Amino acid sequence: MDRDARVVRELVDRHGRTYAEEAGIRLADTPQPLYRLLVLAHLLSARIRGSIAVATARALHEAGLRDARRMAAADWQQRVDALGRGGYRRYDERTATQLGEGAEMLTERWGGDLRRLREQADGDTAELGRLLQEFPGMGPAGAAIFLREVQRVWPEAGPCLDRKALQGAERLGLPDDPDRLLDLAGDTEPAVLAAALVRAAVEKEVAGETLERAG
Repeated sequence: MDRDARVVRELVDRHGRTYAEEAGIRLADTPQPLYRLLVLAHLLSARIRGSIAVATARALHEAGLRDARRMAAADWQQRVDALGRGGYRRYDERTATQLGEGAEMLTERWGGDLRRLREQADGDTAELGRLLQEFPGMGPAGAAIFLREVQRVWPEAGPCLDRKALQGAERLGLPDDPDRLLDLAGDTEPAVLAAALVRAAVEKEVAGETLERAG
C-alpha cells in the first residue's frame, strides 16, 4: 500500500464519521432528518467549532425543534435558549431569528419538506445549491455542507468532495483531485471520506495524528 493510500485509510478508520451521524441524525430521504441536516449545515457554516455546532443541533432536537413546523411555531426566546444550551452563544440571537424565518420559508414554499425543494431543482446540483442559499443564513459554505452530507440519500449531489474537504487533502499531502481521492478511498462512501477530510482541514491535531500513524 503506497503512502497516500495509507494516509487515507488511517484517516477514514479514525475519523470517518459524518457530521450528521455525530449529531445523532439518522439520515434518510424523509422530511425530519433532512430538516435536521439543514439546521446542522447552517450551524456548522458559522465561525465556530464543529463540536459546538453538533452539540447545538442535538440541543435543538431535544427541545423538540426537529422539523420546520415546530421550529416556526417556537417563539424566539425558545430558540435562543436551545441554542445557548448547545453552547452556540456567540451567534444565538441572530441564528434564532434566521432559523425561525427559514422554517417559515420552508413551510410556505415547500410544505416543510425539502424533498419538494429537491424536485424543484430537478437533478441540477447547482440549482439545488442556489435554492439552499435562499434560506436565511445559508451562504455557499452552508449549502456545500448540506450537499456534502446529503449525498448519502440524494445521489445527484455526489460524489461530492467540496473545497473544505480538498483543503484537508492538501494538509495531509494528498492529491487535490477528487477522482484520485475517491480511488484511494476504495469502497468508502464519498460522504464519509469528505467528512474525514474536512476534519483534517479544521482540526490540526487530526492531520498530525493521521500523518504520524500512517508513517
